[in-house]
Amino acid sequence: MARIGYEFAPHRFTVERGKIREFVRAVGDDNPVYTDPDAARRAGYPDVIAPPTFLTVMDNWAGPDFETRCRELEIDPLKVLHGEQGYEYFSPIHPGDEIEATARVTDVYEKEGKSGPMTFIVVEKAYKRKDQTVAVCRSTTVVRS
Repeated sequence: MARIGYEFAPHRFTVERGKIREFVRAVGDDNPVYTDPDAARRAGYPDVIAPPTFLTVMDNWAGPDFETRCRELEIDPLKVLHGEQGYEYFSPIHPGDEIEATARVTDVYEKEGKSGPMTFIVVEKAYKRKDQTVAVCRSTTVVRS
């Protein structure tokens, strides 16, 4: 079972303008700062920016898949529930940025649920551009016993 301090292998992703465009089309977000460089400049950015939820997609494109994460944490993927997820942003992400994501287990605890004991695994992931942290994600996975 997952242990506090466990670190996942880092993964890297180069942010591409086309991937940002694909993502905002897929989610139906028409904010021009994501697709129009002139609109982004008028809003104070040097270029278009990636929308906040783009980080999750980045993980899915470049990070380990669900089965690999479950295997590393020694949990049964059929007993996993997504508990919660939150992001803290420090800097916008732009096309051309090389982002490295590093993640580690920061907490593991148990609670009794209606159907029995459940284990909660908290993972904190830092997204960095060079040495600058641009965002941090904290997610909780629930594992039913």
